[in-house]
Amino acid sequence: MARHGASSGISSHRFSTSLNPINISLLSKQLIQLGRINNPDTFPETTRQKQLQASSLTSKLDDCTCLHHIKQVHAHVIRQGHDQSCYIITKLIRTLTNLGVPMDPYPRRAMELVRFRNPFLWTALIRGYAVQGNLSEAVSMYGCMRREGTTPVSFTFSALLKACGSVGDLSLGRQFHAQTFRLSGFCSVYVGNTMIDLYVRCGSMECARKVFDEMTERDVISWTEIIAAYAKGGDMDSAAELFERLPRKDMVAWTAMVTGFVQNAKPQEALEYFNRMEKSGIQPDEVTVAGFISACAQLGSSKYSDRAVEIALKAGFSPSDHVVIGSALIDMYSKCGNVEEAVKVFGSMNNKNVFSYSSMILGLAMHGRAREALDLFHYMVTQTTIKPNTVTFVGVLTACSHAGLVDQGRQIFASMHQTFGVEPTRDLYTCMVDLLGRAGRLQEALEVIKTMSVEPHGGVWGALLGACRIHKDPDVAEIAAERLFELEPDVIGNYILLCNVYASAGDWNGVLSVRKLIREKGLKKTPAVSWVVDDKGQTHKFFPGNMNHPMSDKIQETLEELVQRLTVLGYQPDLSSVPYNSSDDEKRSILIRHTEKLALAFSLLTTSRDCTIKIMKNLRMCQDCHTFMRLASEVTGRVIIMRDNMRFHHFRSGACSCGDFW
Repeated sequence: MARHGASSGISSHRFSTSLNPINISLLSKQLIQLGRINNPDTFPETTRQKQLQASSLTSKLDDCTCLHHIKQVHAHVIRQGHDQSCYIITKLIRTLTNLGVPMDPYPRRAMELVRFRNPFLWTALIRGYAVQGNLSEAVSMYGCMRREGTTPVSFTFSALLKACGSVGDLSLGRQFHAQTFRLSGFCSVYVGNTMIDLYVRCGSMECARKVFDEMTERDVISWTEIIAAYAKGGDMDSAAELFERLPRKDMVAWTAMVTGFVQNAKPQEALEYFNRMEKSGIQPDEVTVAGFISACAQLGSSKYSDRAVEIALKAGFSPSDHVVIGSALIDMYSKCGNVEEAVKVFGSMNNKNVFSYSSMILGLAMHGRAREALDLFHYMVTQTTIKPNTVTFVGVLTACSHAGLVDQGRQIFASMHQTFGVEPTRDLYTCMVDLLGRAGRLQEALEVIKTMSVEPHGGVWGALLGACRIHKDPDVAEIAAERLFELEPDVIGNYILLCNVYASAGDWNGVLSVRKLIREKGLKKTPAVSWVVDDKGQTHKFFPGNMNHPMSDKIQETLEELVQRLTVLGYQPDLSSVPYNSSDDEKRSILIRHTEKLALAFSLLTTSRDCTIKIMKNLRMCQDCHTFMRLASEVTGRVIIMRDNMRFHHFRSGACSCGDFW
């Protein structure tokens, strides 16, 4: 008997495309079983009865909710003579797969009893193994199918490609990709989309884009999948380029762009795309609205708060009834300096989940309300059924760190795994190192790093180095810096921190050596900038020593007058906050032009006495500015909220929410 075809060449299996001849009568029987022929002039009345029975049986399989029900229907299938129907047995196997029934032995045995198996029946079993994570058996079944002479269909390849993507097996996925070329007719949109998903999951964007570019037909899923992949990988330029070419932009595509910009810390662009989406008449869903709110949170300006709430309500997503929106608003209000409003949103929510509690705990922590954060955590774990996760513990440990609650932090860290089954991550170890380091227990913090169950990353060593700056310990700082320079050789912040440690210890040779290293590496220091938003929503930015603002003369006069008033309260500039070996007068001149002081003077000039002053800065506030703000709140009677890159400080009546422990 003549045989034709070629081996597939996949893994260790060899597949033959040989075909067993099937005579016309057998083919007719298969067509009847499949329900594909129903000509009453050709087939007797019993055929129509069989069709009705088959339809009834498949309908019953759709209604099955447990294995016992399926077996009852299967018994009817056998009793009524449909056990050889590929169509019904395929439906049976898919139903078993949906209920999570293992492919061995029941579904596989049901398939093996069918004498003439079609590609859909084979695919049902292959998909079942793939869905249940048994990729090797799915591949084996593909080999058996090919050896039997059955040609796969597009669903066969989509199931196998999807399985390869889920386990990240790029090599095997490529082999199946090759099979689609060797066997004609499998260049469908569905298979192409699955290939894109495979390569994206395996981190091969170049191959994913090549598949996309070579597809003769694309649907919105093809476009959105590749756009979302670029966004996830941080390549928003490529994502935007494809998005603009997309013929028909639906809500999913718009959402991919909005959330993509948010995930890549480009909040202004996220707002612009959201506004474009609204103008195009597309209604946002809950994810899009949450993305818009997150963009507002990143901007940190309260001027966007009202618009975020307005958009959520307009779209029908009340924070009291939609936990995702409520949680996003809590995060937004906290990051915009209005923790009181965040507390109100939290209290109004009818349903809360771990994200709601985690956002509120972290919000309270960053605003210096550590006791409230700990009380909320205690309520969550004792009075609700919600289990804390990694983010929850980051919030609680952050609260302990910013308040110097070392013993409580230790207890909570120990309870994570023992009581709640949460494994300590690098971020959680970072919190513990920060907690111990801020409290001055640098050697203990170093010991924690040495005994970590996971390899420490830059965040852990950075927390230790930051603590060394606070407590002026160059010896431990050098240990931390050495590891940081290995892990993050081009992050200039690490070099600046070490430089500041040397400066605070009076080691100017150390300062010069670090600055020389910075020059040799060609690293550029991130310029400090502080900004405030006026009543009209306009942002005013201030840079170090930059007196080009239209009100610079008045700002300078206000600062000089303010310094005189603060001096009466005992203010003396903290010259150690200047990491330069210069004269005391030069250091005083540098300190008075720190960006947050310029922003404060501008706000005092342009806002009414009962208005809270909100200042934001991209870097950490120095010790001198912290003292300056605290005393300024007393002599001016103003509430000053200062957000740096670490936390919020609420200055009121000469005191700070951090208790001067920061």
